[in-house]
Amino acid sequence: MKKAPSSTLQLLRLPFSFFLMPVYWFALSQVVEGRDWARALLIFFILHGLVYPASNGYNSYMDRDTTPIGGLENPLPPTRELFWVTLAMDAVALVLGFLIGFPFAAGLAVYILASRAYSYRGIRLKRYPLTGWLTVISCQGALIFWIVYQGSHRSGAPADVSSVAPAMLAASLLLGGFYPLTQIYQHEADRQDGVRTLSMVLGYRGSFVFTGLIYGVAFGVLAYYFLSTLQVKEFYVLATCMLPVIVYFWIWAIRVWRDPAAANFANTMRMNLLASICTNAGFIAVLVMS
Repeated sequence: MKKAPSSTLQLLRLPFSFFLMPVYWFALSQVVEGRDWARALLIFFILHGLVYPASNGYNSYMDRDTTPIGGLENPLPPTRELFWVTLAMDAVALVLGFLIGFPFAAGLAVYILASRAYSYRGIRLKRYPLTGWLTVISCQGALIFWIVYQGSHRSGAPADVSSVAPAMLAASLLLGGFYPLTQIYQHEADRQDGVRTLSMVLGYRGSFVFTGLIYGVAFGVLAYYFLSTLQVKEFYVLATCMLPVIVYFWIWAIRVWRDPAAANFANTMRMNLLASICTNAGFIAVLVMS
């Protein structure tokens, strides 16, 4: 009998790291003096090649999803192998993190622990709408921005984190606004799993209203930050790159308003992909201009 393929590689969801990449480019673009490209590349690998996939895998191990999840329409059943692989990836990430420095490794450890607390059945922060939302946006937004910004400076070069505090806030708000839309097709699956997400609390229409409001605040903070740091052209380029996302958001919102069935996996993934492409392009452009 032919042996069934292991689900481990699939459930690490390596391509999903692309959706989390904009914060990295944003933070790196703001390192205007003393940027160390070797350290920046190592940080990129640690986050997108190890930490994010390990977090995905651990979440899948705990959830044991049988319905579509982010980036996967038909997830395979997880095995014990997945659990050990995620632990090994986290251990390697922390060891490599110390090559960047203790502050980076410490921030990385906080992220990993928060990610585990979010998924672990004994704690399960994702069960609580507000707590789960705050955990995600603070860690994937401000915390990741901080460790990338701080770690990408040359050893000994000053990294004034207070000067980029508005950018850290904006990173969290961008994630926070979009997050309910990533949950909008999973209401029934989450309900059966005993999880009460923010999107479930807001409802289909409320999720779009919430996203629109938080995105508006996020762009206000971005405008303040870029204009106050004299990055006027950079802000216009970023805003231009984001226009397709805004257009698709309104089109999708109108469709869901008329028919909640439009809040499905396929449309969510289209929104995810478009938003990631546009936001990555925008922040990479800012990086090149800097």
